[in-house]
Amino acid sequence: MEYFLELFMGGLTRGSIYALIALGYTMVYGIIELINFAHGEIYMIGAFTALITASVLAVMGVHQFAIMAIAMLAAIVYSSAYGFTVEKIAYKPLRHAPRLSPLISAIGMSIFLQNYVLLAQTSDFLPFPSLIPDFKFLEPYSNYLRPTELVILLTTAVVMVFLTLLIKFTKIGKAMRATAQDRTMAMLLGVNVNRVISTTFVIGSALAAIGGVLIASHIGQINFFIGFIAGIKAFTAAVLGGIGSIPGAVLGSFILGLTESFATGYVSSDYEDVFAFALLVLILIFRPGGLLGKSTTQKV
Repeated sequence: MEYFLELFMGGLTRGSIYALIALGYTMVYGIIELINFAHGEIYMIGAFTALITASVLAVMGVHQFAIMAIAMLAAIVYSSAYGFTVEKIAYKPLRHAPRLSPLISAIGMSIFLQNYVLLAQTSDFLPFPSLIPDFKFLEPYSNYLRPTELVILLTTAVVMVFLTLLIKFTKIGKAMRATAQDRTMAMLLGVNVNRVISTTFVIGSALAAIGGVLIASHIGQINFFIGFIAGIKAFTAAVLGGIGSIPGAVLGSFILGLTESFATGYVSSDYEDVFAFALLVLILIFRPGGLLGKSTTQKV
């Protein structure tokens, strides 16, 4: 039973990180129907920003709690700036182009950011400091839940609540929902659609940065390629739950994380991707819109 609980909590941890990234995919798609394949690289850039910031602060002798807070803030700000810039450079000029054009632009931006970090840093794995302080909590649970995993779960829960309140009760959240429902009508009613789209990219990038810092601190190493792998998994989770649905992205992320964790624990780590993508195929066969997605009918 203890082994099962250990795998279960590990799956929730994976799912939490996937959810933070998948939300960026599903928010952007819900508003402009674009798959932002460069989103995983924003996650990676956030982790590298935190690493550089933490290294400088450690040399200066700053307290660990301050290092964690400042490194996280720097990652959020820097990644948000990248998300904003990517939208303006790679996507906005192609907003009225055929759908294939922004898709190719997204893939190109992903490759560009990967190689940019590769040239600026290194192709080797770099050690990442443990920004989350080690602490003790209830003894029965400490056997299968590490402090870093607990912080990841709690942080993800807080972010989910904050994002839900933002979208439901704030002015920008209402503008996002209006733009997602009908962009043209939202413009006619005075909604600044360009600002809404930019804000969506900024929020999604900030969430990805939080995930990048947390998982890098949990694993203890990073390299330039981590964004591609995490991005593909998060995109899979978003499609699994229903691309464009925020609750679907969260649900799909936890299902994917648990599937990978149990496949690794009870079968083999070599098959975790096989089980994850097989589950995706089955869901899409029997429910093409995803678990919480809505099937749309297009007139020809």
